[in-house]
Amino acid sequence: MPSIFGESLLDEFFDHPHQRTHYQSHVSEMMRTDIKDLGNAYEMTMNLPGIKKENVKAELKDGYLTISVSSASQNEEKDSNGVYIRRERYAGTCSRSFYVGEDVKQEDIKARFEDGTLKLQVPKNMKEAVPEKSNDIAIEG
Repeated sequence: MPSIFGESLLDEFFDHPHQRTHYQSHVSEMMRTDIKDLGNAYEMTMNLPGIKKENVKAELKDGYLTISVSSASQNEEKDSNGVYIRRERYAGTCSRSFYVGEDVKQEDIKARFEDGTLKLQVPKNMKEAVPEKSNDIAIEG
């Protein structure tokens, strides 16, 4: 059935398993991660389309590296008199965790965010103990 909103309001509720809605394809693109073995370190490349650097947080705790992102958007359509015919808002967060080992310290992880892509370099099996100052990892970019 055609909709004035450009998409069926029931798609997300009655989705056929072989079809993808716009919402599902957007979520499946979020936080896709490639991990490359560099020998002495792992290079992680995470896709974060449409996310700003200030909305990305990396935390190392108990050997787990957790990447969290938050996003908010608003889509307004008005007629010529300024009356709303559609107004949608979205706000959400998502995160992924990777076990990197309890020997890895935050100072050993290098992170860079550029053009919607987060790149992290995580060393393998660090034996030297470097005192932790904070759980947050600085992201350059």
